Order: sequence, then C-alpha cells, then structure tokens
Amino acid sequence: MYKIIYERDKCIGCGTCATICPSYWEMGSDSRASLKDSTEENDNFVKEIEELSCNGEAEQSCPVQCIHIKDYQNEGKQ
Repeated sequence: MYKIIYERDKCIGCGTCATICPSYWEMGSDSRASLKDSTEENDNFVKEIEELSCNGEAEQSCPVQCIHIKDYQNEGKQ
C-alpha cells in the first residue's frame, strides 16, 4: 500500500507528472497539476494506492519535488 502526498501549493505547473502518469495526474484550469480522486488533508492532497504504477517516475521527475510517496508495505501497515 502506498500513499501519495501532493503539495499542490508548491506546483509550478510544468506538467511532467500528467505526461508521465495521466491515469493519476491531470492539469487543472489554473495550470497546476491535480491528483485525480484525491482528498485534501493538512493543505496537501492525498491518495492511497495499492500499486506504485507510474507514480514513482512522476515523483522522481517533479522539478520542485512536491510529490511524495510513502511505502506502507515496508512499515508493516496494510
């Protein structure tokens, strides 16, 4: 189980995440990325996913590092 934590206020709107991983990311009308089907939590947007899919590449490719992925499998949480 993974948790994506997205700091949308830091997003510069480069669109890399939406290009790499369009099934999870899209560009919003304000030219910032949006994490599809996420919930707002402590000024961030979060989403739990079962498989990393293309999100790992999106996290690594973000130039401002506003995408964070926590791996709960290695912490014994499921």
